[in-house]
Amino acid sequence: MKVVFRVDASFQIGTGHVMRSLTLAEELKDRGHEVIFISRELRGHLCDLINQRGYQVYCLPSQNKIINNCDTKHAQWLETSWEIDAQQTIEIIDKYIKCVDWLIIDHYALDHKWESQLKNYSKRIMVIDDLADRKHLCDILLDQNYYLNFEYRYKYLVPSNCKLLLGPKYALLRDEFIDLRKNLNNKKNDEIKNILVFFGGSDPTNETLKALYALNKLDYNKINIDVVVGVSNPHKDEIKDYCSRFPHINFHCGINYMARLMKQADLAICAGGTTTWERYCMGLPAILISVAYNQIKICQALSRLGIDYYLGESEEVDVKDIINAFYKFQSGDINLQNSSMKALKIVDGLGKYRVENVLLRVKDDQIS
Repeated sequence: MKVVFRVDASFQIGTGHVMRSLTLAEELKDRGHEVIFISRELRGHLCDLINQRGYQVYCLPSQNKIINNCDTKHAQWLETSWEIDAQQTIEIIDKYIKCVDWLIIDHYALDHKWESQLKNYSKRIMVIDDLADRKHLCDILLDQNYYLNFEYRYKYLVPSNCKLLLGPKYALLRDEFIDLRKNLNNKKNDEIKNILVFFGGSDPTNETLKALYALNKLDYNKINIDVVVGVSNPHKDEIKDYCSRFPHINFHCGINYMARLMKQADLAICAGGTTTWERYCMGLPAILISVAYNQIKICQALSRLGIDYYLGESEEVDVKDIINAFYKFQSGDINLQNSSMKALKIVDGLGKYRVENVLLRVKDDQIS
């Protein structure tokens, strides 16, 4: 089976779309399928990383154009029109890839119009989304996030015969999380001894440093703090310099051992992005700050579950808010052990296998 991913990363988009696509790609590749990526060379792209992971990647050129005639809320992320993007993708498939069994799209800037142009160049189309703000023309739609009404969000946005894979049951997690979960202790510490700070691969508003300022104002000198930043984080040198001043703060950049850090942490301070389900797989509660519009409803829903504590959007949250939230966990107002156990029940780590099995079950004329 030949599978093509159309996905981008940039300082504006972040890295989460590429990383979750790579997780599914790895499982497909391990099962003997051919996997190819098509990605645009935007500022902060991850084409080199995709190639380093052992995949053929065809790079679309950076256009650096401002698109004023927006068809979707995130059309600007393409830095070109959807028509040009579709044509460039078709040209690559037609010239280099030929027969495609699955075209998998993970991109907020693309919708049913783009997909209608590509439908004759792939036997099947799968979309990975979590916005539910535009129509799609696809055979499978995956949304691994938790919302209060997630069963109904795509009711009028996809064809009636589209297979919907909805909720954290289908969360795409790397093997490191699945492996470490097997040996996970049932409960976190009653006392907060280890904190993990991570705000995604790019963190353009530097929430990481804001969280560190807050933690250093606490009257607790026995807390170990692990700080993780992505290689595309524009503030990474500033953050590294700050961390180097304190023996209890450990700086990590572009790591492949996030599961280990989550396992040893008692509490996280982070955004509501794709790492949410990695945290839940490891039973790690968090103080949440949303750094993108699409994270707001997710953070609100997670807070109502009684696992995480949501402070609000990044521009609304200050150092004092983070300190107050920490004391809610430290004092027992929010029970760490109960929160951890709830998280473990929501994500079992087997989502990528469920998604892959659906892909493989698809027949030429129907999805079972």
